[in-house]
Amino acid sequence: MAKKVKYFYNSSTLKYEKVELSFSKKLLRVLGYLATVSVFSVVTVTIAYNILDSPKEKKLKRDIAQLGLQYDILHKRMKQLDGVVTDLQERDNNIYRVIFESEPITSDEWQTNFAGINRYKALESSNYASLIIETTRKLDELSKKMYVQSKSYDYLVKEVRNKDKMLASVPAIQPVSNKDLTRMASGYGYRIHPIYKTRKFHAGMDFTSPSGTPIYATGDGVVTKAGAQRGYGNEVEINHGYGYSTLYGHMSRVAAKIGRRVKRGEVIGYVGSTGASTGPHCHYEVHKNGLPVNPINFYFNDLSPAEYEKMLELSSRNNQSFD
Repeated sequence: MAKKVKYFYNSSTLKYEKVELSFSKKLLRVLGYLATVSVFSVVTVTIAYNILDSPKEKKLKRDIAQLGLQYDILHKRMKQLDGVVTDLQERDNNIYRVIFESEPITSDEWQTNFAGINRYKALESSNYASLIIETTRKLDELSKKMYVQSKSYDYLVKEVRNKDKMLASVPAIQPVSNKDLTRMASGYGYRIHPIYKTRKFHAGMDFTSPSGTPIYATGDGVVTKAGAQRGYGNEVEINHGYGYSTLYGHMSRVAAKIGRRVKRGEVIGYVGSTGASTGPHCHYEVHKNGLPVNPINFYFNDLSPAEYEKMLELSSRNNQSFD
């Protein structure tokens, strides 16, 4: 295709003459064209840079999204583990240690304590410092809790090995044969004193029986008293260990000797009315860490739930004690 030629009318010569551009005009046109192309290119590149991702940026974004997903999964797993450890803590304190009558683990023992130590200083230079430090801190807390729990279970294992001995030692039967529950005459608490006729604290339970009825040790232990004492007459005291001791008063005759180890159900004496007593009966006390507690809670080897309810009702009556 032939190049288009431009003409103009010259009024001086009265002719059409060919348009000839000077070098300067041609240069200006070229520069203008290049300037337009340059501006358009810059605008295009700027828009593309801000809107479109390069292959490297796309890869980085995929990596970041993958890391975020992995962190979310890790965070959920740590939360689940923390819930499991918390449940173990509650079982430890509220079930296992209650069974073995051990002191619960305090909240201070469970807490991670890194005061005065900047354990995470080396992580502060990371591009994701806050995320990495928080995750590491949670892992440290979990590790500490699991260590404390592990030590606690080591302790409980030792207690389990002694469980049979402990269960045999804790008072668990009535001191006299009382299958129909008619022997229980007076319970624990404030009662009318049979001699002084005033309300006085009764630290045990009274079981009426004919003189000479056998009295049994209610748990394994060592006899610490055996013989005549002021108030309870002929009495026997047994140290069962684990903070427990029992007292049996007003015996007609003592069958146990001081220092002797006795078994649950072994005869240690016989019902009588010695000391400050108004009739043949066995006065029975249970002590925990030196203080009297209600014996009604220590007949679990003897009574069914229904019998326990009946015994509880009988022992709660506000009647007169026998001593």
